[in-house]
Amino acid sequence: MLKELCAGFNFKAFLAELIATLVFVFVGLGSTLSWTGALPTVLQIAFTFGLGIGTMVQAVGHISGAHINPAVTIALLVGARISLIQTVFYVIAQMLGAVIGAALLYEFSPSDIRGGFGVNQPSNNTSPGQAVAVEIILTMQLVLCIFATTDSRRTDNIGSPAISIGLSVVLGHLLGIYYTGCSMNPARSFGPALITGNFEYHWIFWVAPITGAIFACLIYDYIFAPQFISPSERLEILRGNILQENEKEERRKQSVGLNSVYSQTNSKEKM
Repeated sequence: MLKELCAGFNFKAFLAELIATLVFVFVGLGSTLSWTGALPTVLQIAFTFGLGIGTMVQAVGHISGAHINPAVTIALLVGARISLIQTVFYVIAQMLGAVIGAALLYEFSPSDIRGGFGVNQPSNNTSPGQAVAVEIILTMQLVLCIFATTDSRRTDNIGSPAISIGLSVVLGHLLGIYYTGCSMNPARSFGPALITGNFEYHWIFWVAPITGAIFACLIYDYIFAPQFISPSERLEILRGNILQENEKEERRKQSVGLNSVYSQTNSKEKM
């Protein structure tokens, strides 16, 4: 068991998820602060969260996949794209990053401008049931966008995944802010809730985003773009065996490529 844990731990990816979530939560919550004479607008908040995600996807996507969201990580687990051990480490990194980001912003912000500090809660007479439904739909569209823009099987021009995913987050906020403050991300909700000690209705922002993300995974993998993975292959992916073999093969190819370049350089020098 310990050997599997060690084999499934990628420190660089863990750190990338932690830092990316930290920055995302820091800037996102920062856009909700009520500065005197400059109250935040819906557009400001929506685009700050969207640009934050887009920037971090571009920055660490090649290192960790830039999940930055436990709901996204769990959806990828359900879709047999990552292992169970990797899922656990990613969620831990995201939670730590969110708490650190929220704590830093709280410490750096004057007490009179913090307001609700971006804590997600039903608002405008939204019932808990309505809040759950809205968060499910908003998270579903986000995860569908993620699955579609990162699908290696696509041969058409998909543009920039970072921009597409960022705009999907903007879209969710343009509507969701009025209902729940818009979460779509349990880590984003957990950070400020822990720092302020306000966990009222917090369960909504775990249940709904994870449910919406799983719905998106099932819709994409079984209806839009079916994946044919045998139960044994799925089990090996969840255990991390296939992923590890792929990483070994990739390193082997890189090694062969470097050796080829080295050999060609030596040959030219001899000539």
